[in-house]
Amino acid sequence: MDIIISNSSGDPIYEQIYSQIKAGIMSGVLKEGDALPSMRVLAQQLRISVITTKRAYEELERDGFIESYTGRGSFVKKQNAEFLREEILKQTEALLDEACTKAKQCGMTLEELREMLEIIYEGEE
Repeated sequence: MDIIISNSSGDPIYEQIYSQIKAGIMSGVLKEGDALPSMRVLAQQLRISVITTKRAYEELERDGFIESYTGRGSFVKKQNAEFLREEILKQTEALLDEACTKAKQCGMTLEELREMLEIIYEGEE
């Protein structure tokens, strides 16, 4: 998994690392037991401070996405299916909230929004 840091992003570097690793776990690209690069190696690859990578890994561990073992490294933790579903539902809700705000801004009715959602949803199958 390649992690890409954007200097133009308003997000701190540790949050960019956190969100990209989390996305990899949520999407299944990173699977249970997969080893993550060591904090030092990742810091060298990204040309950032090891303190920054340490903070990202600590946040991932705190939120239950990875487990770290002294001398062995950090690994993707077994994910609870219900936890993953809840996380995806939360993300979906945030995106739908944003979509509703945009729809209201341009005067779209709820029925028009429903119709658009149905078209998009059915097109995904």
